[in-house]
Amino acid sequence: MHDTEPAFDARIAVRPAVLADGRELIYFDDADSSLPPERAIDARTLDPRPANAHMRQDALTGEWVSIAAARQNRVFLPPAHLDPLAPQTAENPSEIPSVYDVAVFENRSPSFGPDLADADASPAETLAELRRVGLERTRTSVGRCEVVCFSPEHEGSFGSLSRSRARTVIEAWAHRTAALSAMPGVEQVFPFENRGREIGVTLPHPHGQIYSYPYVTPRTERLLAAIDDYGPGLMADLLERERDGPRVLVSGEHWTAFVPFAARWPIEIHLLPHRHVPDFAATTLAERDELAGLYLRLLRGVDRLYDTPTPYIAAWHQAPVHEHRDEVRLMLQLTSPRRAADKLKYLAGSEAAMGAWIGDVTPEAAAEALRRAIAEADGLAHETAPTPTEPTPTEPEGRSA
Repeated sequence: MHDTEPAFDARIAVRPAVLADGRELIYFDDADSSLPPERAIDARTLDPRPANAHMRQDALTGEWVSIAAARQNRVFLPPAHLDPLAPQTAENPSEIPSVYDVAVFENRSPSFGPDLADADASPAETLAELRRVGLERTRTSVGRCEVVCFSPEHEGSFGSLSRSRARTVIEAWAHRTAALSAMPGVEQVFPFENRGREIGVTLPHPHGQIYSYPYVTPRTERLLAAIDDYGPGLMADLLERERDGPRVLVSGEHWTAFVPFAARWPIEIHLLPHRHVPDFAATTLAERDELAGLYLRLLRGVDRLYDTPTPYIAAWHQAPVHEHRDEVRLMLQLTSPRRAADKLKYLAGSEAAMGAWIGDVTPEAAAEALRRAIAEADGLAHETAPTPTEPTPTEPEGRSA
């Protein structure tokens, strides 16, 4: 739900298509793309999509658990020539028929969807019903789950993208947030990237996902409770306090990244926009342009902490679709369990069972290490940048490099 129409970047072409089993596929072409507008048809013969999963409520917490047994059959670490997210070839009947810059498609075995709720259902009544606690309550796991392919390359992550490609992915997040938020029964939209086998990644292909939930997630429900206690300015006040503090990592005209005061993980970074923005669809083109470069700097800094790539979860928290949109601000929460070059933080008794966290590193020490790593990554990028042989033309205002 959006009070104003989202602004989209006309330089980034959006090309809708359909997969052989009826799933939606959307190509997003870089602003400087060399790809032709035509796209191949998906000529595969595919089995029918599995039935919707179902949700069960945990009566002790009120939380909903989606039981999606079809996910047991998903691909696990395939060889490069059978990468399901690479462009199709005669030997590889993958999910994407054409060469692409960025591609988004419906997950074949989703945790939520493909069915949607009744379009006539009242969001307020639906949320109130879902928040009620009872014994052995079940619901259909309506919603939508999408895969966001950052690149046609077999290996990589968001941090390995060019700035132009990073900007295209951010534009895709904005487009899909707007589209998914308008679907019946969707209450929250969540873009994220899992990176590294230690996190449980089953495909090395650079990609993320977008989950569209039929309820407000437990993490956000706890945030709403904190806002109710503190007041509607909680996230704005928190950002202002952090911007003047010792844990800031990078800051621009529109965004600031910092290690939070009560970080749970050995590596934890929060990134917020300076003005109130409930989700990606509400960001301006200038905010997305700056984010492309700033986010790449953060991720490349995280990878400079150690000699090998760092596993992480990059979680983009957005406001619920139908409530608290003036209070909940778009926020990145990037977390990694890596506490040393060869050590991981495992969630054992206190954290996993009781939700009572014990930090292994002070947030201030983590911030200092991250600032050094970001500076090293910035220096490396400067050293490896090509030297122009002639004056560089002036870019239009807001243009990604």
